Amino acid sequence: MSTSADPQAVEAEIPIETVGEPQPPVHEEIDLDAPSLYLNREFTWLSFNRRVLHEAEDPRTPLLERVKFLAIASNNLDEFFMKRIGGLKQQIAAGVHTPSVDGRTPSEQLQECQAAVRAFQGDLKRIYDTLMTELAERDIHIVRHDALTEDTRARLREHFRANIFPMLTPLAVDPAHPFPFISNLTLNLLVTLRFPGGSEVYMARVKVPVNKDVSKRLIAIDASTTFVTLEDLIVNNLDMLFPGMEIDSCALFRITRNAIVEPDAEAANDLLEMIETELRERHFAPIVRLEIEPGMQPIQRGMLAAELGLDEVADVFEIEGMMALRDLFELAGLDRPELHDRPHRPVDHPLLANDRRNIFHIIRENGPILLQHPYQPFSTSVERFLRTAAEDPKVLAIKMTLYRTSAGAILDSLIKAARNGKQVAVLVELKARFDEAANIQWARRLEGEGIHVNYGVMGLKTHSKLIFVVRRDYSQLRRYYHIGTGNYHPGTAKLYTDLGMLGCDEEIGQDLTELFNYLTGYSPPPSYRKILAAPYTLKRVIIDKINREIRHHQRAGNGLIQMKMNALEDPEVTRALYKASRAGVQVDLIIRDTCRFRPGLPGISERARVVSIVGRFLEHARIIYFHNDGEEEYFIGSADMMRRNLDSRVEVHAPVDNPELRQELRLILDVQLADSRAAWDMDANGNYTQRTPPDDNTKGAQEILAGVAEKRLAAAAKHKEKKVRSRLLSHFQWRLRDKNLMT
Repeated sequence: MSTSADPQAVEAEIPIETVGEPQPPVHEEIDLDAPSLYLNREFTWLSFNRRVLHEAEDPRTPLLERVKFLAIASNNLDEFFMKRIGGLKQQIAAGVHTPSVDGRTPSEQLQECQAAVRAFQGDLKRIYDTLMTELAERDIHIVRHDALTEDTRARLREHFRANIFPMLTPLAVDPAHPFPFISNLTLNLLVTLRFPGGSEVYMARVKVPVNKDVSKRLIAIDASTTFVTLEDLIVNNLDMLFPGMEIDSCALFRITRNAIVEPDAEAANDLLEMIETELRERHFAPIVRLEIEPGMQPIQRGMLAAELGLDEVADVFEIEGMMALRDLFELAGLDRPELHDRPHRPVDHPLLANDRRNIFHIIRENGPILLQHPYQPFSTSVERFLRTAAEDPKVLAIKMTLYRTSAGAILDSLIKAARNGKQVAVLVELKARFDEAANIQWARRLEGEGIHVNYGVMGLKTHSKLIFVVRRDYSQLRRYYHIGTGNYHPGTAKLYTDLGMLGCDEEIGQDLTELFNYLTGYSPPPSYRKILAAPYTLKRVIIDKINREIRHHQRAGNGLIQMKMNALEDPEVTRALYKASRAGVQVDLIIRDTCRFRPGLPGISERARVVSIVGRFLEHARIIYFHNDGEEEYFIGSADMMRRNLDSRVEVHAPVDNPELRQELRLILDVQLADSRAAWDMDANGNYTQRTPPDDNTKGAQEILAGVAEKRLAAAAKHKEKKVRSRLLSHFQWRLRDKNLMT
């Protein structure tokens, strides 16, 4: 079997930009724990961000969407420094020398990551320059202040005086004034100046007050699509800030702080207090990166590095062009429809679209419902489910996990339910990275409404996506639920591809009853009837099922394992997949970013492939499939195959037993495996090659699945929805067979 899904897949190879991966042994006795078999977690994530960046230079992508992808890639890199580089530096500071599963020490990983990032920065600058040229051809400009006419500069100066000058606070840097505190990811100006005729040089720091509600980074000139940057405007009006002084130099800089702060959980009186302490400490966390303008005077560069506790050689990055490209989201939001993707309009699920009955009646009568976001709306499915639960007099109790959310319908429904006298219990995960402050706010608001708020199990993050409803149906209690792969956040539901299942299966309902009792109480059950739950059963059961697939294949020759997820990092699961592939089982992995598994290794993973989909929406759904000698099994849930998910989080995967729902999952897998527009194939060294479509009209998997949702809704009105789904499934299975992608 060929590991390349398309013989034309030769267009855009993206290397990881690190030293070459060592080659594994090829003799018959292979050690499946050999470091050479495992790709590095950090490098494979950087490779993913290169695929994101590629979207910014792909001419098939509308221009302002390319600007958006450039901003995403820059923002991703900031988070990489805050989380991954910060973590490596913590390990080094703690004296950790133990190699990771791929054989690299923290110091080695840090050095190679920093080298890769410097190359990545060069590509950011190159693509930025290209985009600015193409934007200028469409009358969109970011210009230098000194290139403007005198009249325009005068108007901007008045804008500066009225709207920006009052927010500026120059802070002196000298022996009488300690070096000022620098906030994470803020833009700052280091100004050197002197009194007229004087020889002594003084230094001051000025924070650039970027604020989306007050002063954006890009300032429009006369309501046009020509902009100057906020820092450029400040630099050219420093005389107002330092009247009577001579400005010697002015240089822009920016710092990145470590986001990984771990307070002493055992010493904390309660989890809420611990997280609030962590947020305060993160504000003052160690600095891991300094970005500066080229041309900063060496003495200033050295002073900054020393004051910030950084290695001037390793930790200081000169940024050519615009710094903090994530602010280009402002430009990407311009109202120029011809430069954007065609607007995406989700369509209602066929079973929910025209049926205004109580949603619990629909679920009970039709069986489980599989939701696909963003192709189907969050508001008319998940929010409707929770809203109905809040209003239905027969609903007695609602239990829910909240990892990330926002103000709006979800919280409003929970509050309404409590006011309506229902028992409401919500587990708010306070340790959701970068959402801690918001989650504390939501938790306090819910508590203020009389809702039972719990913060989970000490030592574990609760990452599962669950809503559990107890309703009196006729003379019995029935348990309804939503089990999802994504957060209960209406904003991300429009940007991420996720799955959810509404149902009332009795055994799953019993499992969720026991799971919530564990989350709000103490001991977990030894096992569950149907669901797979981390950290106690999920990894063990997944590995057992992989081994079962090996046994089936040895007997019947029909082994097939397919996994779609964000990341595959756990060494034990990776090892089990190597074992399966080596035994002849077909292993298909659709992995968005981090992946330790190396496909196509002779004698080890020849019958395996790794595909990554990068498109308009962020791939976020998780699907696990086992052929199981014809007794097929499908699971959806919240967990990636990462050590942290499987060993230190509360995660839930649920089986999908309904044949029609399985058809929908099969269609998703087949469409993505057959994608020739947005898919990338990984080779044995961890490099990715983008597939080349046969023509310019070829649609990517996301566009196809959006179209499928539209066709299903239209067909449902004519009572042909099942035929449409079956026909589409047959079409993509034929395409896969035609390309020799399946055994």
